[in-house]
Amino acid sequence: MNYWLVKSEPFKYSWDDFVNQGVGMWDGVRNYAARNNLAAMKLDDLVLFYHSNEGLEVVGIARVVKECYPDPTCEDPRWVVVDLSPVEKLPKGVTLQAIKTDERLQDMALIRLSRLSVQPVKKEEFDIIVAKSYEQ
Repeated sequence: MNYWLVKSEPFKYSWDDFVNQGVGMWDGVRNYAARNNLAAMKLDDLVLFYHSNEGLEVVGIARVVKECYPDPTCEDPRWVVVDLSPVEKLPKGVTLQAIKTDERLQDMALIRLSRLSVQPVKKEEFDIIVAKSYEQ
């Protein structure tokens, strides 16, 4: 199993929007590195859902329910999408500041490649972030 992080601006598509939809097609990616990450996602991989621009925090966990296929929102076959389904809302959002100040997370793509909208996450990083969401 692989682990990932996807970013969404909550005023465009929030965690609550995602939950209400049930299954979300992750479309609109127009960055080659992010596209390659979408293409690498496999069925049942777990995905951290991050609110960007507003909130700046990981708010939930999703699961890949359909592997990559051509993006139906554009005519260029080079762009792909995956379908994600919500698994759980985290008890407490894990802020970017909390991630940046945790020495164990200093190599995360979220810090090193801050503009990348779809990025890999190591299992250890995933577990640390989920554990942080349960801290008081």
